[in-house]
Amino acid sequence: MNASKILQQLMQQAGGSQKGGSSSGVDVKGMLSGLSNQLGGGSSGQGGGSSSGFDVKSLLGGGAMGMLVGSKRGRSMGGKALKYGTIAGVGVLAWKAWQSSQAAKNGNEQQNTAQNASEGERVEVLSGEYQERRSLELLQAMIMAARADGHIDEQEQALITEQIDALGADQEMHNWVEQQLKAPLDAQALAREADSPQAAREMYLISVAVTDDQNPMERAWLDQLGSALNLPKEMTTELERQAQQAG
Repeated sequence: MNASKILQQLMQQAGGSQKGGSSSGVDVKGMLSGLSNQLGGGSSGQGGGSSSGFDVKSLLGGGAMGMLVGSKRGRSMGGKALKYGTIAGVGVLAWKAWQSSQAAKNGNEQQNTAQNASEGERVEVLSGEYQERRSLELLQAMIMAARADGHIDEQEQALITEQIDALGADQEMHNWVEQQLKAPLDAQALAREADSPQAAREMYLISVAVTDDQNPMERAWLDQLGSALNLPKEMTTELERQAQQAG
Protein backbone atom coordinates (compact mmCIF):
# COMPACT_ATOMS: atom_id res chain seq x y z
CA MET A 1 0.00 0.00 0.00
CA ASN A 2 1.32 3.48 -0.83
CA ALA A 3 -0.56 5.61 1.70
CA SER A 4 2.37 7.94 2.38
CA LYS A 5 2.66 8.82 -1.32
CA ILE A 6 -1.06 9.63 -1.53
CA LEU A 7 -1.04 11.72 1.66
CA GLN A 8 2.04 13.64 0.52
CA GLN A 9 0.38 14.44 -2.80
CA LEU A 10 -2.81 15.56 -1.05
CA MET A 11 -0.75 17.81 1.23
CA GLN A 12 1.12 19.23 -1.76
CA GLN A 13 -2.18 19.68 -3.58
CA ALA A 14 -3.56 21.52 -0.56
CA GLY A 15 -0.52 23.77 -0.49
CA GLY A 16 -0.92 24.50 -4.19
CA SER A 17 -4.63 25.20 -3.84
CA GLN A 18 -3.96 27.60 -0.96
CA LYS A 19 -1.75 29.57 -3.36
CA GLY A 20 -4.37 29.41 -6.10
CA GLY A 21 -2.87 26.60 -8.13
CA SER A 22 -2.30 22.85 -8.16
CA SER A 23 1.03 21.15 -7.56
CA SER A 24 -0.16 17.57 -7.94
CA GLY A 25 0.74 17.18 -11.61
CA VAL A 26 -2.81 15.91 -12.27
CA ASP A 27 -4.87 17.60 -14.97
CA VAL A 28 -7.53 18.52 -12.47
CA LYS A 29 -9.41 20.92 -14.71
CA GLY A 30 -9.65 18.47 -17.58
CA MET A 31 -10.60 15.59 -15.33
CA LEU A 32 -13.34 17.48 -13.54
CA SER A 33 -14.65 18.93 -16.79
CA GLY A 34 -15.06 15.38 -18.08
CA LEU A 35 -16.70 14.25 -14.86
CA SER A 36 -19.06 17.21 -14.99
CA ASN A 37 -20.11 16.36 -18.53
CA GLN A 38 -20.65 12.71 -17.57
CA LEU A 39 -22.89 13.84 -14.73
CA GLY A 40 -24.93 16.06 -17.01
CA GLY A 41 -23.70 19.26 -15.42
CA GLY A 42 -21.21 21.90 -16.39
CA SER A 43 -19.10 24.72 -15.08
CA SER A 44 -21.07 27.43 -16.80
CA GLY A 45 -24.24 27.29 -14.72
CA GLN A 46 -25.12 29.59 -11.88
CA GLY A 47 -22.41 29.31 -9.25
CA GLY A 48 -20.54 26.79 -11.41
CA GLY A 49 -22.58 23.92 -10.02
CA SER A 50 -23.81 20.69 -11.55
CA SER A 51 -26.95 18.61 -11.24
CA SER A 52 -25.05 16.05 -9.13
CA GLY A 53 -24.44 18.43 -6.24
CA PHE A 54 -20.78 19.05 -7.15
CA ASP A 55 -19.56 22.63 -7.10
CA VAL A 56 -17.42 22.12 -10.21
CA LYS A 57 -16.04 25.65 -10.39
CA SER A 58 -14.80 25.43 -6.81
CA LEU A 59 -13.29 21.98 -7.34
CA LEU A 60 -11.05 23.04 -10.23
CA GLY A 61 -8.15 23.97 -7.97
CA GLY A 62 -8.67 21.20 -5.47
CA GLY A 63 -8.17 17.90 -7.26
CA ALA A 64 -8.72 14.88 -5.03
CA MET A 65 -8.87 17.17 -2.01
CA GLY A 66 -11.69 19.17 -3.53
CA MET A 67 -13.46 16.04 -4.72
CA LEU A 68 -13.40 14.52 -1.26
CA VAL A 69 -14.89 17.54 0.46
CA GLY A 70 -16.64 19.29 -2.40
CA SER A 71 -18.83 16.29 -3.11
CA LYS A 72 -20.83 17.16 -0.02
CA ARG A 73 -24.00 18.77 -1.28
CA GLY A 74 -24.28 22.45 -0.55
CA ARG A 75 -20.64 22.66 0.58
CA SER A 76 -18.82 25.79 -0.48
CA MET A 77 -15.20 25.14 -1.38
CA GLY A 78 -12.27 27.45 -0.84
CA GLY A 79 -13.83 29.18 2.18
CA LYS A 80 -13.82 28.37 5.84
CA ALA A 81 -15.03 24.81 5.35
CA LEU A 82 -11.88 23.49 3.62
CA LYS A 83 -8.69 24.69 5.29
CA TYR A 84 -5.97 24.03 2.70
CA GLY A 85 -3.17 25.51 4.82
CA THR A 86 -4.05 23.23 7.73
CA ILE A 87 -3.90 20.12 5.56
CA ALA A 88 -0.60 21.16 3.99
CA GLY A 89 1.04 21.77 7.38
CA VAL A 90 -0.86 19.35 9.63
CA GLY A 91 2.20 17.97 11.44
CA VAL A 92 3.80 21.31 12.29
CA LEU A 93 0.49 22.89 13.30
CA ALA A 94 -0.43 19.99 15.59
CA TRP A 95 2.98 20.27 17.23
CA LYS A 96 2.59 24.01 17.64
CA ALA A 97 -0.76 23.43 19.33
CA TRP A 98 0.89 21.12 21.85
CA GLN A 99 3.70 23.60 22.50
CA SER A 100 1.19 26.40 23.02
CA SER A 101 -0.83 24.32 25.46
CA GLN A 102 2.30 23.43 27.41
CA ALA A 103 3.41 27.06 27.53
CA ALA A 104 0.00 28.02 28.89
CA LYS A 105 0.36 25.41 31.64
CA ASN A 106 4.02 25.94 32.50
CA GLY A 107 4.71 29.55 31.61
CA ASN A 108 7.64 29.80 29.21
CA GLU A 109 9.62 26.91 30.65
CA GLN A 110 11.44 24.87 28.02
CA GLN A 111 10.09 21.34 27.57
CA ASN A 112 12.77 18.72 28.05
CA THR A 113 13.81 16.21 25.39
CA ALA A 114 12.18 13.26 27.14
CA GLN A 115 8.83 15.03 27.23
CA ASN A 116 9.09 15.91 23.55
CA ALA A 117 10.06 12.35 22.56
CA SER A 118 7.12 10.83 24.42
CA GLU A 119 4.72 12.87 22.30
CA GLY A 120 5.71 11.17 19.03
CA GLU A 121 7.11 12.54 15.78
CA ARG A 122 5.39 14.77 13.24
CA VAL A 123 4.13 13.00 10.13
CA GLU A 124 6.53 14.83 7.82
CA VAL A 125 9.65 13.62 9.64
CA LEU A 126 8.63 9.97 9.89
CA SER A 127 9.95 7.43 7.40
CA GLY A 128 9.38 3.88 6.24
CA GLU A 129 6.64 1.84 7.89
CA TYR A 130 6.09 4.53 10.55
CA GLN A 131 5.27 7.14 7.92
CA GLU A 132 3.02 4.66 6.11
CA ARG A 133 1.09 3.93 9.29
CA ARG A 134 0.64 7.58 10.18
CA SER A 135 -0.42 8.38 6.62
CA LEU A 136 -3.13 5.73 6.82
CA GLU A 137 -4.31 7.18 10.13
CA LEU A 138 -4.60 10.66 8.65
CA LEU A 139 -6.25 9.53 5.43
CA GLN A 140 -8.77 7.52 7.43
CA ALA A 141 -9.48 10.52 9.66
CA MET A 142 -9.93 12.75 6.62
CA ILE A 143 -12.33 10.39 4.89
CA MET A 144 -14.39 9.82 8.03
CA ALA A 145 -14.66 13.56 8.67
CA ALA A 146 -15.70 14.21 5.08
CA ARG A 147 -18.47 11.63 5.50
CA ALA A 148 -19.70 12.99 8.82
CA ASP A 149 -22.73 14.77 7.36
CA GLY A 150 -23.82 11.64 5.45
CA HIS A 151 -23.89 13.31 2.03
CA ILE A 152 -21.53 11.19 -0.05
CA ASP A 153 -23.56 8.79 -2.18
CA GLU A 154 -22.35 5.76 -4.14
CA GLN A 155 -21.73 7.69 -7.34
CA GLU A 156 -19.69 10.28 -5.48
CA GLN A 157 -17.74 7.54 -3.69
CA ALA A 158 -16.75 6.14 -7.09
CA LEU A 159 -15.64 9.55 -8.31
CA ILE A 160 -13.56 10.14 -5.18
CA THR A 161 -11.87 6.77 -5.62
CA GLU A 162 -11.14 7.64 -9.27
CA GLN A 163 -9.49 10.87 -8.20
CA ILE A 164 -7.36 9.12 -5.57
CA ASP A 165 -6.34 6.59 -8.22
CA ALA A 166 -5.22 9.50 -10.41
CA LEU A 167 -2.67 10.37 -7.71
CA GLY A 168 -1.06 6.95 -8.21
CA ALA A 169 -2.83 4.73 -5.69
CA ASP A 170 -1.89 1.06 -6.00
CA GLN A 171 -4.56 -1.65 -6.01
CA GLU A 172 -4.30 -2.23 -2.26
CA MET A 173 -4.72 1.50 -1.62
CA HIS A 174 -7.65 1.64 -4.05
CA ASN A 175 -9.41 -1.17 -2.18
CA TRP A 176 -8.69 0.47 1.17
CA VAL A 177 -10.19 3.80 0.06
CA GLU A 178 -13.31 2.05 -1.21
CA GLN A 179 -13.63 0.27 2.13
CA GLN A 180 -13.22 3.50 4.12
CA LEU A 181 -15.90 5.23 2.05
CA LYS A 182 -18.38 2.53 3.04
CA ALA A 183 -17.29 1.65 6.59
CA PRO A 184 -19.45 2.68 9.57
CA LEU A 185 -18.44 5.97 11.18
CA ASP A 186 -16.84 4.94 14.47
CA ALA A 187 -14.82 7.53 16.38
CA GLN A 188 -13.63 5.00 18.97
CA ALA A 189 -12.30 2.63 16.30
CA LEU A 190 -10.60 5.49 14.49
CA ALA A 191 -9.00 6.75 17.71
CA ARG A 192 -7.54 3.32 18.43
CA GLU A 193 -5.42 3.72 15.29
CA ALA A 194 -3.51 6.69 16.77
CA ASP A 195 0.07 5.60 17.49
CA SER A 196 1.05 8.55 19.69
CA PRO A 197 -0.27 11.79 21.22
CA GLN A 198 1.09 13.66 18.19
CA ALA A 199 -0.80 11.29 15.89
CA ALA A 200 -4.00 11.97 17.84
CA ARG A 201 -3.54 15.72 17.46
CA GLU A 202 -2.84 15.39 13.74
CA MET A 203 -5.90 13.19 13.24
CA TYR A 204 -8.13 15.70 15.00
CA LEU A 205 -6.57 18.65 13.16
CA ILE A 206 -6.95 17.14 9.70
CA SER A 207 -10.57 16.36 10.59
CA VAL A 208 -11.12 20.00 11.52
CA ALA A 209 -9.66 20.99 8.14
CA VAL A 210 -12.30 19.12 6.15
CA THR A 211 -15.37 19.85 8.28
CA ASP A 212 -17.57 22.84 8.94
CA ASP A 213 -18.09 23.29 12.66
CA GLN A 214 -21.30 25.21 11.93
CA ASN A 215 -22.83 21.98 10.63
CA PRO A 216 -24.35 20.18 13.66
CA MET A 217 -23.51 16.67 12.39
CA GLU A 218 -19.92 17.60 11.65
CA ARG A 219 -19.54 19.44 14.97
CA ALA A 220 -20.86 16.34 16.73
CA TRP A 221 -18.29 14.18 14.89
CA LEU A 222 -15.43 16.45 15.97
CA ASP A 223 -16.64 16.31 19.56
CA GLN A 224 -16.90 12.52 19.46
CA LEU A 225 -13.46 12.20 17.90
CA GLY A 226 -11.82 14.57 20.36
CA SER A 227 -13.26 12.58 23.23
CA ALA A 228 -12.26 9.24 21.71
CA LEU A 229 -8.70 10.52 21.18
CA ASN A 230 -8.57 11.64 24.85
CA LEU A 231 -7.76 15.19 23.83
CA PRO A 232 -8.55 17.73 26.58
CA LYS A 233 -10.94 20.53 25.69
CA GLU A 234 -8.14 23.08 25.82
CA MET A 235 -6.18 21.03 23.27
CA THR A 236 -9.06 20.70 20.79
CA THR A 237 -9.69 24.43 21.17
CA GLU A 238 -6.03 25.18 20.45
CA LEU A 239 -5.99 22.84 17.45
CA GLU A 240 -9.06 24.57 16.04
CA ARG A 241 -7.38 27.94 16.63
CA GLN A 242 -4.31 26.79 14.72
CA ALA A 243 -6.53 25.62 11.86
CA GLN A 244 -8.34 28.94 11.76
CA GLN A 245 -5.07 30.86 11.60
CA ALA A 246 -3.52 28.61 8.96
CA GLY A 247 -6.58 28.78 6.71
